[in-house]
This record gives sequence, structure tokens and C-alpha cells, in this order.
Amino acid sequence: MTRLDIFADPVCPWCLIGKLELDRALESRPGHPFQIAWHPFRLNPQMPRGGMDRIEYLHAKLGPRAEEASRAVAERAAALGLALNPSAREPDTTDAHRLMHWAGLEGAQTRVMSGLLRAHWQEARDIGDPAQLTRIAEAAGMDGALVGRLLDSDADRDEIARREIHARERGINSVPTFIVADSHAVSGAQPASLWQQVIDELAG
Repeated sequence: MTRLDIFADPVCPWCLIGKLELDRALESRPGHPFQIAWHPFRLNPQMPRGGMDRIEYLHAKLGPRAEEASRAVAERAAALGLALNPSAREPDTTDAHRLMHWAGLEGAQTRVMSGLLRAHWQEARDIGDPAQLTRIAEAAGMDGALVGRLLDSDADRDEIARREIHARERGINSVPTFIVADSHAVSGAQPASLWQQVIDELAG
């Protein structure tokens, strides 16, 4: 197996696009060698715990480019057959990353990330809400009652911060970032064709 480490944040639109493209490549190569591990990297580490209005956030971050950026993402998603219906809230994703950390202990990370992306980008759900995170965990086969108790605590908040600092120290400064076999870094939402080529080269 070949390790594929993915640094991502579920509120990042290009993480959504990047995962869709990667999924297409993996589906076309069912014998692919990748063993996937997801890692935390918050786009907005200073986001208040309660999040903020998404439109206000976009205009504060991107200014006059906000509408153009949103349109570009929607067009790329549509080309992949996905209609976007994003959440009205831009959440603090610390708890979402805590959930991903726990999912990693149960082999459920990719199912949980798929649920987080779908909730935020297609179902207009607030993934900063513990109740929503618990539902996503349960849908991925995790123990919802246990996840709920963990979310009510501060369990692993320091671990998420530590892992994020470590990623930045490694030179990762944007998401999505993919690291193949702990040696080759690929940044951004790459097309399925690139992943197919990588898989074919690894198989060869």
C-alpha cells in the first residue's frame, strides 16, 4: 500500500472539488494502492466558536472578489455533476476536525469527511453544531452517544492545534494538500486524470 496523506478543511471549496476528483480516479482504478489518512488544517483558526454569517465572512475575507470566487467554485462543481447549496453559517471547524481525529481511530475518516462536505456544501447544515456532527458520525457508523459526550468536553482540542502547527512547520500552508508516500506533495484540487496517472505509475 502507498500512504496518501490529505490535509483538508471541510469548509474549503477546493477540498470538496479535490475530493470529488480523487474519488473519480479511485473509482476508475479499483485496485489502487492508496491508504488514505486525513489531517486537520483549519482555514480560519481564529473563527469564533459560534461561527459567523457566510456572506459576511466571504466579503470580509475576499472583498469584491467574493462573488466571482463563489461562482468559480459553483461552476467547477457543476462540471462534476454537483449542485451546491452551502450552509448560511461559516463555522469554526475545530469540532469537525476533532470528529475526524476520532474517526481515524475507527477507520471511518473518509466516510466522515464525505458527510461533513455533503452537510456543509449540499445540505446547508451547520457543521459547527455538535448535534449535526453527531448525526454525521452516526451515519458513518460511529457511536453517536460517545461522540456527543466527547464534543461536550475539550477532548483533543490541544491535539488538533498541535497537528496543525506541525503541518505548518512542514511547509503546508494551504488546503487541499496531498502527500504521496510521505515524499511527494501535490497542492490544490487536481483533476482525476492526474490521480489516474499517479496510480498507474505506482502500479507500473
